Amino acid sequence: MKKTITIIDAENRVYLDSLDLKNFVVTDATKIPFRVVKKRLHGGVQEGVDIVEIEAGHFRFTVLLTRAMNVLSASYKDLELKWDSPVNGPVHPNYVPIYAPNGCGWLEGFCEWIARCGLESNGAPEFDANGALKYPLHGRLSNLPARKVELLIDDQSGEILLSGETLETSVFGHRFLFKTIYTIKVGASKLLVHDTVTNLASVADEFELLYHINTGYPLITPGAHFYAAFEKMCPRDNNAVAELKEWDVYTQPIPGRPETCYLFDLAANEQGKTSVVLLDKSGNRGFTLSFNKKEFPFFTLWKTQRPNGDIYVTGVEPAINFPNTRSFEKKNGRVMPIASGETKSFSLEFDFMNDKEHTTLALDAIRQLQEKASRKIITTPLPEWCE
Repeated sequence: MKKTITIIDAENRVYLDSLDLKNFVVTDATKIPFRVVKKRLHGGVQEGVDIVEIEAGHFRFTVLLTRAMNVLSASYKDLELKWDSPVNGPVHPNYVPIYAPNGCGWLEGFCEWIARCGLESNGAPEFDANGALKYPLHGRLSNLPARKVELLIDDQSGEILLSGETLETSVFGHRFLFKTIYTIKVGASKLLVHDTVTNLASVADEFELLYHINTGYPLITPGAHFYAAFEKMCPRDNNAVAELKEWDVYTQPIPGRPETCYLFDLAANEQGKTSVVLLDKSGNRGFTLSFNKKEFPFFTLWKTQRPNGDIYVTGVEPAINFPNTRSFEKKNGRVMPIASGETKSFSLEFDFMNDKEHTTLALDAIRQLQEKASRKIITTPLPEWCE
């Protein structure tokens, strides 16, 4: 039996204060329990943040309704997917000064495992000729609350869908509708993410979109490894050049160590499908992130390796552009046009692994992609990729 529960509907003044739903599905004569909890957080900078926690068999994750449906953290069996951000979030958007004069106010709310960057812009902050801020770091989207959230549960198939809608609009400006659907199956090891961007305006527009998928301790520690098949890769700046020999491994933390970024043209099969893998130092635990290059033509690997809590984290970042200023990306043809009324779709698939057999299959898939790709490592920043 399918059941739909409206959690938030701002247009119709619907708001569910709390929810605690428990049930189970039967698979091969085995009862697998699931639970969905909705609540509001209180105290400090998390005051007023609405969350939904879903536990489906061995998989658990927490979605931040007040932060554009971003995922705070997830886990599969004993595999934890999170990072220890210094902001000690989640942080309500009211406490995030997006338009701070330095353009970096976004960082005061940055704590999620999955954080979306966009839509008007998503890269480095940009200033006009007089020094005034034009585009803040990573855009507005992650600090906008969902206006409509629904939960759909199918007791027979075991599928749980959580959907949300967020508006990024302004008078005389952009009118974007962003929709998210998370799909999980009770007892499975995968999370499906399907997002859409719709231009509600009567004229054509352009947008940017990047996914910051951030993982730190306990999965990413010294000795952990990143795997990807690619056509071409380059370091973003001189800090990344200095650490190029260890671009795909995680090393001992150093206080004050600069962040590094590596930019990629990933390899893909004939249908455009590609994947990247993050594994812990044992090589037996981690996750595969799969997506289509037709939707996400560009990819960034971000690393900051300072003592944990200060921070030790890596970001795997599929995107429609590189995280430079909007004008630089526009000049290089990496800002996506969208017609009036048009909808663009983007999908991600996470597969969580906690045994050698599973990780071996994931790495085999990477190797098969790499066999048909050039794997060029450029040792200096490419001028058309790096600002």
